[in-house]
Amino acid sequence: MHWYEKLNQYFPIEEMKSKEHMETLLKERSEIYHKDEGPNHVLMYVELDNFIFIDYLFVSKDARGQGLGHKLLEKMKGKGKPIILEVEPVKYEDSDTEKRLRFYKREGFEHAESIGYARRSLATNEINKMEILYWAPNHESEEMIFEAMKKTYNLIHTYKDKRFYGESYQPVEEVLTFNQETENGNIFENL
Repeated sequence: MHWYEKLNQYFPIEEMKSKEHMETLLKERSEIYHKDEGPNHVLMYVELDNFIFIDYLFVSKDARGQGLGHKLLEKMKGKGKPIILEVEPVKYEDSDTEKRLRFYKREGFEHAESIGYARRSLATNEINKMEILYWAPNHESEEMIFEAMKKTYNLIHTYKDKRFYGESYQPVEEVLTFNQETENGNIFENL
């Protein structure tokens, strides 16, 4: 199965970039946008000088529980930079969301409680809220993570969006917010 089909079957439509968008990023932003693919995984990530953003991490059902996700993250951690990713909030009717959070908690990721992320999906036209997780090898601040998320949003998420989707995503200021007095709470607390 093609790498895009694997991602498309696993991730919700509101989180997926189009195939054309991702292939264009791999071609036109090849210095920063990368694909690591094997028979049982697809890892799409952005690597800049001071951070890594994991766009998609897919491990096939057959390979889950065998340490493949851990190995892929260890490879990323070996670069010594903060690693950032977006996850869906826990949906108790979807056990995968809780399993995913448990996995990232075991891997040493923290919840960026002060960062809000809500973007209108161009596919569904509904507001899609995500949580930001990060691994900070040098105790990088949530402010640094926030700046990295804004950069990722502008460089990757909205790259040529009008061409791929017929309209543009909202500007970064409407999607990402930073609030020291967060009322969200830590999503890892109840796991």
